[in-house]
Order: sequence, then structure tokens, then C-alpha cells
Amino acid sequence: MKNLKTIAIALLVAFGTTVATAQTKKVNAEKSSIVWLAKKVTGEHTGTVNLKEGNLIFKSGKLVGGNFTVDMTSLTPTDLSGDWKAKLEGHLKSEDFFGTEKNPTSTLVFKKIATKPNGVYTVTADLTIKGITNPVTFDITVKGDTASTKLTIDRTKYGIKYNSKSFFDSIGDKAIYDDFDLTVNLQF
Repeated sequence: MKNLKTIAIALLVAFGTTVATAQTKKVNAEKSSIVWLAKKVTGEHTGTVNLKEGNLIFKSGKLVGGNFTVDMTSLTPTDLSGDWKAKLEGHLKSEDFFGTEKNPTSTLVFKKIATKPNGVYTVTADLTIKGITNPVTFDITVKGDTASTKLTIDRTKYGIKYNSKSFFDSIGDKAIYDDFDLTVNLQF
């Protein structure tokens, strides 16, 4: 009987047991995209910002974690050209908005993930912009080696109050809405 237990243990060790281990998948920053959309009373602007690096973490095929660093110095409008583009880009990188000289990166770190059907997950993450961290919640869809999400960020939670009607009542048609949208497509 003792020999039978020893053989059984030896077989388990030799052939391994099924243990769910986490698998980290590095996001391909060059093939991934982040598109932003910001609106104001008199119109809107759209543009891009580059992912510097990122990882998604899976366990037993399910998303369990993730962390990303965004290169804020790459922030650029795509709906303008020439002097107007340069002017808006410079203003977005200034202290009025993202202060990219002092804050060249922003980060997103997944904290809590709930599984939904069809490869969709509800993520609560810590988003840090300009050194200020706040929680954000969004759905992300994972299919094969891609993931995508759309999320809305309130810029005023990160100290970006320039032309915000929430802070300046008499701003009129120069108001810029507090929320901006991000459309993120990741490849890994």
C-alpha cells in the first residue's frame, strides 16, 4: 500500500498537476492605438496619444490584471494642420492641460475585474494623470490577441480646469466640456 502511494505521488510529480498560473501578455505599443475626443461649446477636437508600454495578465484564459504607461509627450490633434495644429498641441501639452514637461507619462493600473459574457470584462483601475490618481471603471472586450475599450474621463479630477464651466461660470461659448473620450485598441 505504501508503494502504491509512492508511485501515485511520483506519477503526479512526473506528469505535473494542472495549476493555473498567470500569463502576462505584452501589448505591442506600435500596433495599438489611443484616440481622444474632446468637446467644447463651439465644436470638438480629436487626436492621438501613444502607448509607451503595457501588459494584460490572464489566468486560466481570463483577464485578471493589466497595467499601462502612456507617453503624454506624443499627444497630438489629428483634426487640424499647420499653425492651428501646432498651437493646439502646444496648449494641450502646457500646464493649462496635461503639463507634459513635468508629467511626461500617465498610467493605468487594473485593480478589480469582473467577468461578463462574450469576452467582456468590467475593469476598475487607478488612472494617474499629472500625478493625480483616481479610480475609473470601464468595460474592455478581449478577442484573441486584441482588446478594445471606450472610456470617458473627467479632466477636472486631474486638476485640468482650463475653461471648465464647472469652475468658471461666465465663460460662455469658450467653455470646454469636462469629459473627454478615449477609444483604445490594443494588440498583443
